[in-house]
Amino acid sequence: MNQRTRIKICGLREAADVDAAVEAGADALGLVFYAKSVRALSLDQACHLAERLPPFVTPVGLFVNAAPAEVEAALRAIPGLLLQFHGDETPGDCERWGRPYLRAVAVRPETDLLDCARRHPRAQALLLDAPVEGYGGGGKVFDWSLLKTSVPYPVVLSGGLNADNVADGIRCVRPWAVDVSSGVEISRGVKSPDLIRRFCAAVHAADAAHTR
Repeated sequence: MNQRTRIKICGLREAADVDAAVEAGADALGLVFYAKSVRALSLDQACHLAERLPPFVTPVGLFVNAAPAEVEAALRAIPGLLLQFHGDETPGDCERWGRPYLRAVAVRPETDLLDCARRHPRAQALLLDAPVEGYGGGGKVFDWSLLKTSVPYPVVLSGGLNADNVADGIRCVRPWAVDVSSGVEISRGVKSPDLIRRFCAAVHAADAAHTR
């Protein structure tokens, strides 16, 4: 049984927010390399933020249909970068790097998570998000009751999470990790250290309640 829910804070752009996330107990920080996102970073910006991370806090690079050269440059520049594919990448596109990765999946009534798991056998986890137009979860919660089939390896629960609902998500889904972006923002793309701390505290409290 998963005794501790890992925490990923995604879309960070400021050093103060990175520091707040680390101090609050985040396990991974997401760096967005998708130019159309309001949370997008240049490679230089991402490197400066990643340099602030202590051991055992993982930098995660989010890519959407990126050119191979872009992924390769990020892997060279940021040691230990975990890849996250959020676009139309094929299993071959995801696995060509021989590196650990997360595969985002938009959860709909017809989504077959077992098939997704079979097609991505080397994925570290499936990142489950809400279906929206374009790419990403759009800060929306999907219907957690759709997750009726146990997937034979870890899942990351994403999509519309915040400090007020993450405990319910953990209780319903029992994910390996949770992923938050807009749920710790005071305006679109602007993170709040206080909301980051509140989110991490809510996850820790949910885990503590589950183990009593």
